[in-house]
Amino acid sequence: MTLADRMARLEPREQRILNGALIALTVLIVFMLPIGLTALEHSRRAENQALRDASDNLEDNRDQIERAKLEKAATLQRYAKPAPQLAAFLAGLATESGIEIPESQDRQAVPHGKKYSERSTKIALHKVGMLKLSKFMERIEQTDNPMSISALNIRKRGPEPDSYDVEMVVSAFDRSTAPDKAVKKAEPDADEAKP
Repeated sequence: MTLADRMARLEPREQRILNGALIALTVLIVFMLPIGLTALEHSRRAENQALRDASDNLEDNRDQIERAKLEKAATLQRYAKPAPQLAAFLAGLATESGIEIPESQDRQAVPHGKKYSERSTKIALHKVGMLKLSKFMERIEQTDNPMSISALNIRKRGPEPDSYDVEMVVSAFDRSTAPDKAVKKAEPDADEAKP
């Protein structure tokens, strides 16, 4: 029995229901298919536009990105070698400036995050002139090492002209040389690949 024979055997009410269902299915296919395709095209167009915008943003900010990379490289270069022992280093700078350091006290290193630590030394200077003190402080700031004067206390010595007692804390910052986790993970794979 063919499909036409089956439809001919249906009652008129069943034929109307079947025809209505076929019309509804046809309308659904005719209207919903283009709407679905249009929605798909619109979403793809929006994704492409977002990618275009991101690419344009990268191009516009290329100079800024390069500047940030250079600053990061300069910072890493500055921390490439560890800072010297502070007491001896400061004594050398003081001698060059014509100052004597009668007291110095090393302090315990303080970690700053996972990669950096701060070592500091407290020094005391007695009967020092302001010109010699400023030259000494300038030498500390101009070293190639990441160092800073983190505390400074200057007291005038009674009636003596240009004579001061000075206490200062000089800090040196070191970067840990431990490799990053990504490098650690890559190393075992490289070792396994060797025959």
